[in-house]
Amino acid sequence: MEQLLDVQNLKIQFRTGEGKLSPVRDISFQVHKGETLCIVGESGCGKSITSLSLMGLLPANGEIAEESFIKLDSDELTGKSQDELRKLRGNRMSMIFQEPMTALNPVFTVGYQLREPLYIHQKLSRKEANQKAVELLDKVGIPDPKKRVKQYPHELSGGMRQRVMIAMALACKPSLLIADEPTTALDVTIQAQILDLIEDLKQEMDMGIIFVTHDMGVVAEIADRVMVMYAGEVVEIGEVEEIFNHPKHPYTQGLLASVPNVEDDEHTLESIPGTLPNVNEKIEGCRFHPRCPLATEQCRKQAPPIFHVNENHTSKCWLQEEANINDKSTTTS
Repeated sequence: MEQLLDVQNLKIQFRTGEGKLSPVRDISFQVHKGETLCIVGESGCGKSITSLSLMGLLPANGEIAEESFIKLDSDELTGKSQDELRKLRGNRMSMIFQEPMTALNPVFTVGYQLREPLYIHQKLSRKEANQKAVELLDKVGIPDPKKRVKQYPHELSGGMRQRVMIAMALACKPSLLIADEPTTALDVTIQAQILDLIEDLKQEMDMGIIFVTHDMGVVAEIADRVMVMYAGEVVEIGEVEEIFNHPKHPYTQGLLASVPNVEDDEHTLESIPGTLPNVNEKIEGCRFHPRCPLATEQCRKQAPPIFHVNENHTSKCWLQEEANINDKSTTTS
């Protein structure tokens, strides 16, 4: 598949009274056209702040370090000004935010907010933009779109508001769509409809999608590849079948063990002991070792590099080095 997004050595810093803090440190990944990359991990691991940084939407005290590299198609984003990024946001790359009631402006109608990116990026007239807004609402499955386009966000249900957010994100047919936990606040029936809708639109428009979630059930349904984050670092990346069937990092194994299995009456839910470390907490060695049941003395003293499990699967764990050594010795013998 053709590469759409290339992120290398992404480091995000926040200026605070205690100095600069880095909630995301040196992460690298790619997204291809027509592919869904799911970013998973516990709350606070850096998923959402990573997606916001790609859009150039970090808070005022946040910045991307100079050594970071973000490239969308042929455009390098890290050196662009806010004016240049505004020409890309909502046009070539769009974002579905986590909570539509706070992302939608309560004092403007749905139609007004749908027309805005069409005015700015596609230079449509009011009549053309209004017709396009109705078509977008119809496309995302909202009944009676000519009526809904005149309503305010508070007049719509949660599922409809989320569909409006999707319509806004897709208005200018972006090549990259970032969805930040878009189904978290919805019931399971609406959630399934939204996931099916995003998948259908991805196939139709050949978009690359970054889907941020902590729900492994959602990941199993929509992901092509999975990126597991812990405490601001990428600890494992692989194709979805590899991650679910052959997880290598103990943190990934812990996440999967905490998912209910309705087909197994004897299945017991397991939890990962402890909590995520604070951003400013100094941890020698692997950042997961205080919670890891398999941690060794090497894990406690030395941070692991990224090891290749195979061509499409990597894990940031010393146990993988041992597995690779054993595989080589078995092959040699």
